[in-house]
Amino acid sequence: MSKPLSSRDWFGKISAAFILGFTLALALSGLFRWATDYGDAYFSSKGQLGMWIMALTWPLILSFAFLFRSASRAWLWLALANLMAWAPLVALGELQS
Repeated sequence: MSKPLSSRDWFGKISAAFILGFTLALALSGLFRWATDYGDAYFSSKGQLGMWIMALTWPLILSFAFLFRSASRAWLWLALANLMAWAPLVALGELQS
């Protein structure tokens, strides 16, 4: 039987979500930019939505971080999610200006 959820590792969970959640939200915003191809039109509606995706996803990641069973699992799963989100951006060359 698995351990029940607890607030014992709250500092490790929130630090993982704060650091890796930020980079994950940034990568998701970059993937949205690539998928919609709005280019440098930051003042268009797509450009604004791309910027606001960060503000929507980062708090969600911070909130859901407490559902991990331990701090090490939070770090591991958020690191894997970051790897999966950043890999297409690097492979497609979207990080170049």
